[in-house]
Amino acid sequence: MLKNLAFVVVCLLSISVCAQTTTDAEFVKTQGVQLYNQFKAMSALPYLRVAAEGGDAEAQYYLGEAIRTNAKYMTAEAVSSYEAAALQGDIYSMIRLAGEKNDLCVVMKNCSKTRKEPGEWGKMASDTASARVAEGSAEAMYLKYRVTGDDRWLEKSAENGYVFSQYFLGIMYRQGHGHFLLPSRRAEAIEGLMKASAEGGYPKAMLEYGAILAEKNDYQGFRYWNKKAAEAGYAVAVFGYGSYLGEAKSEFGFTYDPINSYALLSVLLELDGGGGMVDLVNFKLPELSAKMTAEQIEQSTELAKKWADTHPPLSFFPDKL
Repeated sequence: MLKNLAFVVVCLLSISVCAQTTTDAEFVKTQGVQLYNQFKAMSALPYLRVAAEGGDAEAQYYLGEAIRTNAKYMTAEAVSSYEAAALQGDIYSMIRLAGEKNDLCVVMKNCSKTRKEPGEWGKMASDTASARVAEGSAEAMYLKYRVTGDDRWLEKSAENGYVFSQYFLGIMYRQGHGHFLLPSRRAEAIEGLMKASAEGGYPKAMLEYGAILAEKNDYQGFRYWNKKAAEAGYAVAVFGYGSYLGEAKSEFGFTYDPINSYALLSVLLELDGGGGMVDLVNFKLPELSAKMTAEQIEQSTELAKKWADTHPPLSFFPDKL
């Protein structure tokens, strides 16, 4: 870990050095994506720039996302980063470029001779996704849905086990999409999709499936999936699970545990870049600490460190597109 951290410092000073070390460059990309998924797009930029300059297509895509998020519009640098990734076969970048109808270079009349029109990027995205669908990629089926808007591709992706598609399709059904003869059939379809996605490891679906079980008075299932989602690093679930443990009388049967409650909520304090999580935590912690001894708070601090060291990084798991 110390070696990697030292490498990060060198990377930020010298991109050429970083591009030569594959393992450490992967570490830098992972750090950048982690920060981006914590809504810290500004902090993610230097890490993603290093990995992107090393030629990593996924880092180039996320660099484009971070630049666009920070600027709140599609800058020339973001376009350049998406293009670099797209030319390496990154379909997500092709889709971003296909959706950019008002390219800044057109307005400025300074587009490069090799620039592709949005429609060309759209066709490339569709063709590339089709080729990967032929190889059996369920993720590519989802991307075909994003390119075409045809719900059948989303359904096919979900049927083939792509956990994000299962979750996303469940959300769409909940919002009224799809045709069902009876409301009970719609509810069954939503539950089945969320269950499949949760069991497949998608943290947002874990929380959704837990809520469905709670509506059926299956509080044991609700507690199980809340804990699983928190253990997977889903920031919203960590807050929820931590808050439930701090309730002396839990509606859902959580065992009162102020020490672990304080610890879990404290872990979330690193999310100071967005999502409003820190404000929520700072509201809850004083309520807890008022009922705890100094020794209990000290125990909580140690537990928070242990949790951070033994669990995946915190994330809001935003949709990649």
